[in-house]
Amino acid sequence: MRGFFGIGVEGISKPMNVGNLLRSAHAFGASFFFTVDPSVDMKGMRASDTSGAFDHLPVYDFKSVDDLVLPRRVSMVAVELVEGAVELPSFRHPLSAVYVLGPEKNNVSPEMLARCRHVIKIPLKFCVNVGVAGALVMYDRMISMGRLPERPVKEGGPDPFAPERLKEEQMVNHLARQYTPPAKD
Repeated sequence: MRGFFGIGVEGISKPMNVGNLLRSAHAFGASFFFTVDPSVDMKGMRASDTSGAFDHLPVYDFKSVDDLVLPRRVSMVAVELVEGAVELPSFRHPLSAVYVLGPEKNNVSPEMLARCRHVIKIPLKFCVNVGVAGALVMYDRMISMGRLPERPVKEGGPDPFAPERLKEEQMVNHLARQYTPPAKD
């Protein structure tokens, strides 16, 4: 996948949500994870981080929005249910992006929103868990940034017996029959 992304939370209060989001960030290939002004004991996050993301992903903690330092030429994207937010399926993800989610029972702060270039929302009937929201955004990024092939027009997955796939298999089998293993000494 081209580009990079980081994801983080502002004012989070539940350690299991942070660990869950961090684990998902690791699974989706995030470049880094961050927190801003968390009101949670960060040690509790490891209980829900079954992938060991802390050992594989840089984690940055910032005391305030003013302290938040980001890479150059990155677009900051808030995930928030606010008036005027773009619905996720209609959003083109920036090549280099940082996504920020708010606390469980509140919104991203006005200071954080002021730093964001884009605000997106997930078109649902009501709010979902922070970890789930972050995973949905990262999944949407993955499928829209070209990491996976296009979906077929008809229902189901790619046809393994399609002529072009059969030709590939026939070529592999033909080459395998042509291969002569090296002589043993």
